Amino acid sequence: MDNYIDKPAEIREGETIDGTVILDYLIQHVPDIQGPIEIKQFPGGFSNLTYFIKAGNREMVLRRPPVGKKAKTAHDMHREYSILKALKPVFPYCPTPLVYCDDESVIGAKFYVMERIKGIILRKELPSGLSYTPEEFRYLCEQLLDIQCQLHSLNYKEIGLENFGKPEGYIERQVNGWIARYHDALTPDAPLYTEVIQWLQGKMPKTPTRAAVIHNDYKFDNVVLDSNNPKKIIGVLDWEMATIGDPVMDLGNSLAYWVEKNDPEEVHLIRLMPTHLDGALTRKELVERYQQKSGIDMSDFDYFFCFGLFRLAVIAQQIYYRFYHGQTKDKRFAMLIVAVQVLERQARKVIDNSKL
Repeated sequence: MDNYIDKPAEIREGETIDGTVILDYLIQHVPDIQGPIEIKQFPGGFSNLTYFIKAGNREMVLRRPPVGKKAKTAHDMHREYSILKALKPVFPYCPTPLVYCDDESVIGAKFYVMERIKGIILRKELPSGLSYTPEEFRYLCEQLLDIQCQLHSLNYKEIGLENFGKPEGYIERQVNGWIARYHDALTPDAPLYTEVIQWLQGKMPKTPTRAAVIHNDYKFDNVVLDSNNPKKIIGVLDWEMATIGDPVMDLGNSLAYWVEKNDPEEVHLIRLMPTHLDGALTRKELVERYQQKSGIDMSDFDYFFCFGLFRLAVIAQQIYYRFYHGQTKDKRFAMLIVAVQVLERQARKVIDNSKL
């Protein structure tokens, strides 16, 4: 099963870090570290830089902000490290955080190091040779939902995370914030989303369901499967957007990525994960399971699903904006405008069919 494991690649130009410096730092600050050191880079993602570090027989991951100009509040390494440190004792799917460094003279940026969770990550298509029966894939989908529900059920005050977010007014801040980001990233070929924006502002729930630890980017390609048992989830990665917020909004953001087998062909064109496989739970089944597990009334879920689709469109439009204005030459980004258009049609369909 080793050939299915997410593998690091050579480090991109301009993003190298000095192995000797890192090894010295780790030996001083983490028990039982020894050389030699090997450093590579995980190539995925558009945000923080993620490196694979092997020191002796120990495999670790280093996270640091991207090179160049950054938004003031983004890429907060200490915040991400602190969330992992608080969660790990009560939520075993977190990577184990090892050390945080705020001394930018070490590698040119603040960073933290955690243990590597080695395993399989599912992307758009299953790795060659890996397959699931419908029963196996259904079980995997149930596990994915149940682990998210487990995260939402934690008492964030008891584990010292009471200051990691502002639950009051969370929904309103999120909705208005993402609307503002969309307007800032508009290009002449992008839909205006007028009907969707008006509906999101007009139908906003008056009170949140409850405050909980939320991941904010919880989906198949952010969980790790056991390489010896690909039906078992052993880790949850990418905690940079985690906060204290509304758990149903977190689920809505997750299900925006969930493309079902019977969805229209144009929706399948923007699919990023294998949620179309035989046996996969439908979005409706996932919502029903979440209500059963959490005890939260899901009668206004249409709102959160519509918001999730809009938020995903904003993310795609922000990246496309950079391509449109020549800030990146990556040809993959040219097609993101299609995703923005498809997501608008999906969101409008949710609105048309909603009883809210």
